[in-house]
Amino acid sequence: MRKAMDLESSKQPVFYVVNVVLGYKDFQEAKLDAPNDIAAHIARSKELHEKGRLLMSGAFLNNPSEPLTTMAVLSSREAAEEYIKGDPFFKKGMIKKWYIREWANMFAHSSHREAD
Repeated sequence: MRKAMDLESSKQPVFYVVNVVLGYKDFQEAKLDAPNDIAAHIARSKELHEKGRLLMSGAFLNNPSEPLTTMAVLSSREAAEEYIKGDPFFKKGMIKKWYIREWANMFAHSSHREAD
């Protein structure tokens, strides 16, 4: 089933990316301060991933000059809004800044894809 979903994703022309800046200097600080919120965030993300709404998600690594920043790629604008507004960090006011952007999938058009 996952391979069929991946094939469908490769044909989708637009995805929605949620960018989030938290009030922590890095992931280690967040783990020390909010381990339960991280666990709830990960469990919820896995659930949305299994449903095919959340395609990928994670934190940016090794940039000490900026606070902990994450991103998530979702299948629709509705899924992106549900993702951010249902997140434990959002609900507790622990996010400094967030936004959703449309992201073009260059592999969605057959003229850009190599033959399989």
